[in-house]
Amino acid sequence: MTVDVVFIDDEEHLRRACEQAFELADIPAACFASADGALDLVNHNWPGVIVTDIKMAGTDGLELMALALERDPDLPVILITGHGDVPMAVQAMRDGAYDFIEKPFASDLLVDAVRRALEKRRLTLENRALRAALEHATGLENILIGRTPAMEHLRDEIAGFASADADVLILGETGTGKELVARSLHEQGPRVECPFVALNCGALPETMIESELFGHEAGAFTGAAKKRIGKFEHADGGTLFLDEVESMPVDAQIKLLRVLQDRTVVRLGSNTEVPVDVRVVAATKEDLRGAVDEGRFREDLYYRLNVLRLSIPPLRERRDDIPLLFENFVRHAADRLKRGKPAIGPAALAALAAHDWPGNVRELQNAALRYAMGLRMDIPGAGAVGGDDGGGEPYVPLPDQVAAVEKHIIQRTLAENGNSMKPTYEALGISRKTLYDKMQKHGIAVRDDG
Repeated sequence: MTVDVVFIDDEEHLRRACEQAFELADIPAACFASADGALDLVNHNWPGVIVTDIKMAGTDGLELMALALERDPDLPVILITGHGDVPMAVQAMRDGAYDFIEKPFASDLLVDAVRRALEKRRLTLENRALRAALEHATGLENILIGRTPAMEHLRDEIAGFASADADVLILGETGTGKELVARSLHEQGPRVECPFVALNCGALPETMIESELFGHEAGAFTGAAKKRIGKFEHADGGTLFLDEVESMPVDAQIKLLRVLQDRTVVRLGSNTEVPVDVRVVAATKEDLRGAVDEGRFREDLYYRLNVLRLSIPPLRERRDDIPLLFENFVRHAADRLKRGKPAIGPAALAALAAHDWPGNVRELQNAALRYAMGLRMDIPGAGAVGGDDGGGEPYVPLPDQVAAVEKHIIQRTLAENGNSMKPTYEALGISRKTLYDKMQKHGIAVRDDG
């Protein structure tokens, strides 16, 4: 069993009383009468805290704290002080102590301070693990960040599709990173030395899209003063990424289909076919099959684009990746702003876990930038969360934090059980009615499957 507290005090009656308090609070503790052997359990990855008296024979509490902080400067050390030692303890806090407790003290006060210190320690080690995961990530793991099965599956598919050199259709909500996935396909494939050209079909007026795609000759239309090479020719040998392809006008769809079939383009105002060697990666935020059924998208073009298919999961379906992504975004934002990275505390993590992220990764990235700047993240439904000017811990009331964690656990357990109620409430150890009530309370969609 892991020891959560190393307690050092040379007064036997106090040591026994505190040992009993820790036992009643279900906090595993190891108690020592002196500094001898007290640090044997302590290392850089130890998840516990130290509580030590200041005045002791031999190595005193301040010397013990210095030795402990040499092993890990982030290790929480709580000092026990007599009345006359308070100024010394205050100076010790400036030197790295976590807190001090003045004798005599109630056992509840000690247990509360230890619980807070353990939470800080847990968060410190969790953030270290996140940083280590980011620093040691390679290849696609460093580009498409996430450790959930959904992201591992997506990276595996990209690695397999990249070398296939066939056209790909990417499905994903706004902000999920469709262009990043398209770039990853390009950079992992055989066309990496050739251009990657991106075009947002939804950002162009109908009168411009054909010229942008296929190019035009001088005089092809009013204002065409000189010849223009289109995106297909510009991407020759490489990859052409067509974002929001569902918004492409029907006339342009017909010409795009012909290019995909023949791999030649004809510039506007010309009759000459120009061969192109291009891999086309198209992306859509809506169900193209539905657009076909509604007559807004050509069925033959749909099947031509849908050779290989990638689906990007929305952020709400991979909530366990949120801390890792947020840590990465905050770190990069702090580097860009040339300021220290603020600590990411439990209040912030609770608010992040509670939010549904309709804007997906892009929305999370924006929240991370505001957090790094010490501004309020203002996440709807999770309270007004934000840092102070010093980049300190944001404040969220305890009930909001508890509700956020409860909602996250329910959502994760539902996902693990295929959104089925029965295995979910059995796994959570609650009744069906309790689960139903909690899902209604948190605004989680209820599936009544008995």
